[in-house]
Amino acid sequence: MGSRAGGSFELTAFEPVETEELAGAAFGRVRIAKTFTGGLSGASEVRMLSVGGPDGGPASYVAVEHVTGELDGRRGSFVLQHAAWDTSGTTIRVVPGTGTGELAGITGEFQLTVDASGTHTYVLEYELG
Repeated sequence: MGSRAGGSFELTAFEPVETEELAGAAFGRVRIAKTFTGGLSGASEVRMLSVGGPDGGPASYVAVEHVTGELDGRRGSFVLQHAAWDTSGTTIRVVPGTGTGELAGITGEFQLTVDASGTHTYVLEYELG
């Protein structure tokens, strides 16, 4: 990837929309809002579907996230797609073709980290087409 932006983000809303208990699994749908600071400054809206195992721990989730703001001085928006399996792997990528404004043509990968204190940080490696 050509460019790299990093910083932190905060969850400003975590609203369960729907839950359903089935044999051996708990399904959920959640709306999340975030604010970003650093190389990416702005806000996002997330729609997440998840499934948890019978012990209550996370098993997997998928989500789409609409990000609006400024990335390294360029204004616009784009969508991230999340896919995660238990706690061992998460893939988050920019959905091609979703960039608007000065972020039109953006592609890339987004990594997030949550430390022991609960602080959320990110690195976005991206290219503008």
